[in-house]
Amino acid sequence: MKLSPRLALLLTMPPLLWAGNAVVGRHMASQIPPLLLNGLRWALAGLLLLLIAPSARALLRSPAPLWQRWGYLAVVGFLGMGCYNALQYQALRSSTALNVTLIAASMPLGMMMVGALVYGERPTRRQLAGALLSLVGVALVLARGSWAALLQVHFVAGDLLMLLAVLSWSIYSWLLARPPASLRAEQAPGWDWAAMLMAQIAFGAPIALAMAGIEQGYTEQAVHWGPGLAWVLAYVAIGPSLIAYRCWGLGVAQAGPALAAFFVNLTPLFAALMSAALLGEWPAWYHGAAFALIAGGIVVSAGRR
Repeated sequence: MKLSPRLALLLTMPPLLWAGNAVVGRHMASQIPPLLLNGLRWALAGLLLLLIAPSARALLRSPAPLWQRWGYLAVVGFLGMGCYNALQYQALRSSTALNVTLIAASMPLGMMMVGALVYGERPTRRQLAGALLSLVGVALVLARGSWAALLQVHFVAGDLLMLLAVLSWSIYSWLLARPPASLRAEQAPGWDWAAMLMAQIAFGAPIALAMAGIEQGYTEQAVHWGPGLAWVLAYVAIGPSLIAYRCWGLGVAQAGPALAAFFVNLTPLFAALMSAALLGEWPAWYHGAAFALIAGGIVVSAGRR
């Protein structure tokens, strides 16, 4: 697969927006419980999609096609909207952000594993080399240029949850790239991107809201409603949800899950830069070095077999 500028932009937008999601999510941690934020995010994204996309409204007015494909749609909705974020948020309750982000950096390896075991897509040497370069880049930015910091990492139970989150996103991405015949463009011309995303939200948002309801049963954290929270909800519903998932779906369909996974490792780098910008700090040398390593991993992986 040749990595064109358009394809690179499509695959860069999601990690940029997801990094913003992580930054504002951490900033609002004291204002709203995390699973409730995730549930409201997808409920609001679904409402916005109904407002802007006629195909999404048509799908809910005549839901027969939805129920005909309910098995596949329920799985991708559960994995993409409910499972990954819920596992990540729960992992952060007992693990550290360093551990969680380091484990998330194994996404390319998770994609390759699922592709090899389920779809018979064996990784090439270039893909394995690219995965190593990308992983080193993520480790460098998280260690803030000091490898001694990585030697102090201790793994806990939450890290297992993050491994499950990586596995769930890997399966989700492969399912997007290999949809059933009834959902391919030539077989389902009425199913554009909005209808497909609406179908995922129709199954995924109730799961996310149910998890938020369970969360309310064991947390005493109150929700602090206000203009700040309203702006955050608008951002997470539009940017990391509608725009990012649209770009990710297009990018995965064109590049394949294995190559697309390398772009996910840009998320911690973007998050570190955004956090530094909010604190008024200039990027350090290791940010540039990490970007070069991650980009190098993408270029190496994108090479022809």
